[in-house]
Formats: sequence, structure tokens, C-alpha cells
Amino acid sequence: MKYVLVTGGVVSGLGKGVTASSIGVVLKACGLRVTTIKIDPYLNTDAGTMSPFEHGEVFVLDDGGEVDLDLGNYERFLDIKLTRDNNITTGKIYQAVINKERRGDYLGKTVQVVPHITDEIQDWIERVAMNPVDGKEGPPDVCVIELGGTIGDIESMPFIEALGQFSYRVGPGNFCLVHVSLVPVLNVVGEQKTKPTQHSVRGLRGLGLAPDVLACRSTEPLEEHVKVKLSQFCHVPISNIVNLHDVTNIWHIPLLLRDQKAHEAILKVLELQYAGKVPREPKLAEWTERATKFDKLKTPVNIAMVGKYTGLSDSYLSVLKALLHASVAMERKLVVDWVPSCDLEDSSARENPEAHKKAWKLLKGADGILVPGGFGDRGVQGKILAAKYARENNVPYLGICLGMQIAVIEFARSVMKLCGANSTEFDPAATSPCVIFMPEGSKTHMGATMRLGSRRTYFHVNGCKSARLYGNATSVDERHRHRYEVNPDMVPDFERAGLQFVGKDESGRRMEIIELPSHKFFIGAQFHPEFKSRPGKPSPLFLGLIAAASGQLEPLLQRSCSNLTKTHMNNGKVQIRKLYPTVPVKSPLNSLVNGYYPNGTGIHT
Repeated sequence: MKYVLVTGGVVSGLGKGVTASSIGVVLKACGLRVTTIKIDPYLNTDAGTMSPFEHGEVFVLDDGGEVDLDLGNYERFLDIKLTRDNNITTGKIYQAVINKERRGDYLGKTVQVVPHITDEIQDWIERVAMNPVDGKEGPPDVCVIELGGTIGDIESMPFIEALGQFSYRVGPGNFCLVHVSLVPVLNVVGEQKTKPTQHSVRGLRGLGLAPDVLACRSTEPLEEHVKVKLSQFCHVPISNIVNLHDVTNIWHIPLLLRDQKAHEAILKVLELQYAGKVPREPKLAEWTERATKFDKLKTPVNIAMVGKYTGLSDSYLSVLKALLHASVAMERKLVVDWVPSCDLEDSSARENPEAHKKAWKLLKGADGILVPGGFGDRGVQGKILAAKYARENNVPYLGICLGMQIAVIEFARSVMKLCGANSTEFDPAATSPCVIFMPEGSKTHMGATMRLGSRRTYFHVNGCKSARLYGNATSVDERHRHRYEVNPDMVPDFERAGLQFVGKDESGRRMEIIELPSHKFFIGAQFHPEFKSRPGKPSPLFLGLIAAASGQLEPLLQRSCSNLTKTHMNNGKVQIRKLYPTVPVKSPLNSLVNGYYPNGTGIHT
């Protein structure tokens, strides 16, 4: 097993996750099997109880793991399926060591950071690195490890020590360290400064680790004399200094690595330069096409994102990526209009009329409306108003998790005239509880107590838009993260009023997908389809939203249904269920790139 460690210096937010993912892409393109591990030095056991304002969205895996959003980057870039063990936290490590101590595994010894914590970290890495994540048998060839935070952070010290020991443990030729650092330009001077990177590398060396490759972030390409200076003071060959300057979209990053021969530097350190006697060269034609096509998109499609974390785009990162995958597949330039749900409410009209007016202008000017998942009652009334506007004005609408529950509540209030309709999450004493707490949930513990991970949804209405978008699948596996569900006792009343529950779980009692058949596109899903969207395999529901918002829904549905099959969709691929072994499989739809335009003013990378 070979290991590539990615660390960061100077400041946080340099893009270590994208860099690690891109290194994985290039190595995979060289014919190697790649897995990834993310180390988060915080004491939380997982990311499940943290606010999106702290670390961005919580990404959910098939096994129910609530993990850092960088694992979403890994899955999207490498098209792999990770587990909760691929995300290491200080909380998990200390918990594992304490559990061993309580069992008596340490035979009465004094339990210390060194060697017990550091050994546990190394053992965890070695164990998880051997697990295949690409659907094939046997261990991967390379494990890319990203160490979160910045070199010098006090909470990451045990991991730095462990990784220093680990490099000695696995031996020369099996460990490569890529250090991501910043080369800033001071406006007053106007020249690229190397001193921050010099200090960062010096600090890294002082902790027992020496970089094999320097990945320098900058706004513009590095000047040659700057590389020479970095090589001289950081003791890294010029050929091993890679410049990751700002680009139009993140699909260019693997191409930057390839063009600067980063794969050669890494493979040389790992002694993997040759496959037999042939030098390994990355095959990235598909990536080049994706990056180029993205840059050429001209026709916009405006999607109003109605939520309460609109001030931080990372809170909805997977949703944004899924929108992008779908928009490029439909050959549209994605423009995301951020609409704070609180600003849509009547109280905002009195307290902040300008924000209220702006929010409604954005909502009414959008081609489609998306209400993502969330928790808590802040901004809920604004989301209900957004769902009502979409329903009454035939504007394409997609509600995810809470967004589906919001649509149900709005329908109950406006169509069924149930004034007391609400979720017990927001009003425990609601007279018409449309959304209720799930019986198996815990009201005393928050962490890992929701309905999490991949669950199967069965379609119950033939010819519904959702099933057609999924290639006429009879069932589909998607990832969940929720505590509340639609009240199954009220479902007959909803259906008599015209709201269809087209997807349900295996019991038939838990509602998974809603549709308004008379509407152009009005769909809600209890699951999170964004977590399985991939650049080459966009989520069908997001594809439907973009198609409806750009006037292409009917051709898309006809294309999806041109080969009527009874199939099951798993991990983004349409597969034949064993019940129908002779039915031909329909190929999944293709998408292209990653990145998006926020309010049309720039490009998020």
C-alpha cells in the first residue's frame, strides 16, 4: 500500500480537499486504484451535530456516516463509495482508546498520547486503507490522506506525530507528503511573496515531516524566479513544485496537476512510475472535455435557493454540485439566486422592507425553486411561502427533506384549508400534525440518532415523473438524514385532495416522494438525492428540475422512457432487479462538470 499525505499551511481554506481529490483523479487516470481518508482534528465524534456555519454541510454516506464535506468531494471526483471509517476525528480516536482501556487491553499500563493515541491513529489508517471503495475486489493501490486544519494547530499535534511515525513505519517508497501552501501578493508591493510558505515548511520540518511536493496556491501563475526561491529555501526540487492558481472551475485542477507533471513527482516518490515497463501517463480526455464545455456554457437557468444558511454556500455544497451536474447535462449555465427564507416572511416586510422586496424579486424572477433540507423553525414560514408561490404559479419546484415536508404543510393549509397544519418539530401541539417525529427516533440524544444512510424507495404510481426520471425504475436507493416524517394517518386525506405520494418505503407507511400531477414539475423527496449525484451521472430529480426550468422536461422524460423497463437504481446506476432478469438495461444519462455561478456575479470553485 502506498500513501499520499496532503497537509496545509499558512491559512485554512486553501482547497486541500480539492487538491487531495484532484491528486486522486490523476493517480486513478494513471491506472491506479485510489481510496481516501480525511482526518479532522476536532473532538466531535462526527460532523452530525455541528452547525453548517461551523464546517459547511454534513455529508451523508451509504452506511449512515455523517462526515465532513470533503468526503463528498472525494466521492464526486473519484466516483467511489466511502464509509464512516474513512473520516477520522480526534473524538473517534480517543473513544476507541478509552474503550480499549476499559476492557483492559493495555494490561494495566499508563495510557498516553504517545504511544497509545498515535498507534491507534496509525492502525486506523492502515486498516481503512485496505478496504476497496470502487466496487472491485482487493485492496486499493494508493490511499490519499488529507489532514484537516493548518500545520501548527494544537489539536492536530497527535496526528502530526502519528503521521511522522507512520512515514517511518511504512518505509521509503511508500509515503509521499504534498504540502499545500499560499503564495500571496501584497497590493502595495505587487510581487509574489514566498516567506509564508518558507515558514510553513520550516514548521512542518520542525514537527518531523518533510514535504516531497509543494502545491502552491496563488491568484496568478507563479513566476519562475519564485519557484527557484521556494526550491532553495524549502529544499524541494523545482520539478516538485506545483502551482495551483485560480481557475474558472475546479475541473481544471487535475489538468493543472497533469500539465505540471505532478503525477511524475508523486509516482517517483512512491516508486510507481511504470506499469510493467511503460511509464504511467494520466488519461484525462473526459476531464478536459468537461472543463472546456463548462467554460463555453452561455444560456442561463436561474434557480432560487430558499434556505436559512444562504450566507455560507458550503452549507449547501452537494446541492449546488448536483444542480451543476444537471445544468451542464442540459447545456445551461447555472445561476443560483440565494433567497434567505426569513426575508420572504411578512415580518421582514416591516423590519427590513428592502431585504423583503429583494427576496421576492429574486424568487419571482427564478426559472425554478429549490428548498433544501434543514432543521429548526427559523425561516420556515418563508419556505412555506416559496412552496406556495411555486405551486400556484406553476413554477418548477424541488423540495428536499424539509423542503418536501414544507410542501406538504403548505398544501394542507392552502388546499385542504387545515389552518392548524404544521410539523410537530415546529409546533408540538399542532391541531393537524402533517409531519410527526419518527417512532424509532431518540429525543434525548442528538448524535447519530436520525434515520441515516441508504434506504430503498419503491414507486407506487405508474408513469409518475419521478419514476420516469429514474428510467422507470421500480425502486431506488437514496441517502437519508431526518427525524421527522409525513404523518401516515393523514395520507389518504392528502391523496383525495390531489397530492400524490408516488414513492414509499418497504412498509408502505413512510412517505418518500410527493408529486402534484397537474403541475409542470412539483416534486418533494424525503431523501437527499444530491449526495449521489456525480459529474457523469447527475441526480435524476435535479435533472428534472433543471429540465423543467429550461423548458426541456418533456424531451427528457421521453428520452428517459424510450426504453420501458422495470429496474432498480443503485448508486446512480440503473440495474435490472433479479425479478426481471431478461429486461435490457438503459444507460444512465451523462453530465459533465462541476462549479456554479452564484447570482451570476462570479464562479465558485
